[in-house]
Amino acid sequence: MRKKITGQGQEPSSAQDQWLDLELLAEAEISSEDAGFPIEFAIRPDCKEGWRAGHSGEQVIRFIFAQLQRIKRIRLVFLEQGQTRTQEFALAWLGQNDSTPREIVRQQYNFNPPQNIREVEDYQVDLHGVKAIELRIRPDISGGDNRASLSLIQIA
Repeated sequence: MRKKITGQGQEPSSAQDQWLDLELLAEAEISSEDAGFPIEFAIRPDCKEGWRAGHSGEQVIRFIFAQLQRIKRIRLVFLEQGQTRTQEFALAWLGQNDSTPREIVRQQYNFNPPQNIREVEDYQVDLHGVKAIELRIRPDISGGDNRASLSLIQIA
């Protein structure tokens, strides 16, 4: 019998859910960035700071792969400890010959600190020939002066 003990509180993993090294495999295009919170902080699971936009308003984060990828899972973590707001994000992908992103999901979430401060989205997908993953974030759908942030993004 084959057996694997994952430990209590740990997320089970499998060969199919090995997170891609985005620093090695992709180029990041971002609409803005706070110098103290670069995009690298959102792709490293051991970093607690995450990425933050350099200004308010909708932001776009795009990871463009050097080689086409097969994507099976995308995990996003958002954290807001200060402001009550409703955030919307759209996650999309582009294939080799696509000029327009294909939407995977569009989601809204209400942050209401201190009760609701963390949003975790974990999507199982089966995407072949992916040249880019795109994340659009509207930090406040009411148009407030909030800056977008992303604690973590992982792609397998």
